[in-house]
Amino acid sequence: MEHFESVVKQAHGVTFREHAKWWLNHIQGRKRKPIATATLELWKGCLDNWIDPNIGDLPLSEVNNAALKGLVAKMSEGGLSPKTISDNYVPVVKMIVASAVDEQGEQIYPRKWNHEFIDLPVVEQGKQNTPCFSAEVMTGLARWKRPRERMIFILCGAAGLRIGEVLGIEIDKHISPDFLTLSIKQKVRHGKVEQRLKTAYGFRQVDLHPAIAELLQQFVDDRKAGFVFRTRKGNPVSPTNIIRRHLHKALEELQYVNPYTGTHKAGNHAFRRFRNTYLRNYTDCPEGLYKYWMGHAGKDMSDLYDKI
Repeated sequence: MEHFESVVKQAHGVTFREHAKWWLNHIQGRKRKPIATATLELWKGCLDNWIDPNIGDLPLSEVNNAALKGLVAKMSEGGLSPKTISDNYVPVVKMIVASAVDEQGEQIYPRKWNHEFIDLPVVEQGKQNTPCFSAEVMTGLARWKRPRERMIFILCGAAGLRIGEVLGIEIDKHISPDFLTLSIKQKVRHGKVEQRLKTAYGFRQVDLHPAIAELLQQFVDDRKAGFVFRTRKGNPVSPTNIIRRHLHKALEELQYVNPYTGTHKAGNHAFRRFRNTYLRNYTDCPEGLYKYWMGHAGKDMSDLYDKI
């Protein structure tokens, strides 16, 4: 009834901005496909930075291909990348318009979006910033002078873990007694623990090489509980601090050059690309197993039937 009152009855007069505000509240409380905090913040940023300032005052009924064409043109002129426009901003507009439904659940403003008319920029995968660390770079990071960060780099590369997953590991909850297996059940974001991972496939167990397990055990030493990587107060470490203050500094000292940007900077996914590339091309690891270790979603029926 609340939805009917706030959206359907006012459908012909409600602005895009007003409905977007309702939509943000709605997606936070829905039971079907609840969104992660990071996704919510991303979508809020899209609305605040470009969408609302440009089309927020339009009636929701007038947000169509022509309106989206104008928005895309302004974002392109503003320097946003094709991937950012296509993957972040445009989907938000589409979802908000589609969320206006009547009491039968039918869309009030059904749209057949025309990407050719909108002039939606094409994302060229070969030009995306997707660096992958080489074996030489990984060797350098594995010898880094700071023990805590060195161990983080080793686990990211040797296990293919996301930085937030590494920082969420607790000694008594997520490490097997022999240190050979890690249970990935939570992550750290902005210094806080989240029980939600990037996807459902992120919940997994990752086996470590005995040499890596030995390094991890030596790092943990005689501690029996708490975060493996912690602040002086015992709190989880912030992923952002690790990337910006330590990884980028280490890469600069190693004279690493990102082939896509020409800078020394690279993100955590460079570790995951290294691990994935190694498992696929230089080992006899079964495909189903390395996908499981990496936390990758299945793409076909063969993956669905693989219960490794």
